[in-house]
Amino acid sequence: MPVPPRIEILICYDVRTADILGERRLRRVAKACERFGQRVQKSVFECAVTPSDLERFLMRVVKEIDPSEDSLRVYTLPGSRERIVRVFGLDRRIDFQGPLIV
Repeated sequence: MPVPPRIEILICYDVRTADILGERRLRRVAKACERFGQRVQKSVFECAVTPSDLERFLMRVVKEIDPSEDSLRVYTLPGSRERIVRVFGLDRRIDFQGPLIV
């Protein structure tokens, strides 16, 4: 069976945490993002997902935010991370698509 193509995306969010409900939303959004990608900054994740993974992610995370107070942005990157991302300083990204040595 052929492997579905992966889409490189960047997820950014800002969740208002002025109360306990906001803190709960923040934790839930972060957990959802951690399931689909790698944290590269506090509220920024890089992901390589299949189209169906992306839809599953969006269905899960959109119901966690309060659209009147929070913001979620999903950027589809026009190519592979290696071709379009320039990192200056520490880069702790792990390439899960390549071989992993434990």
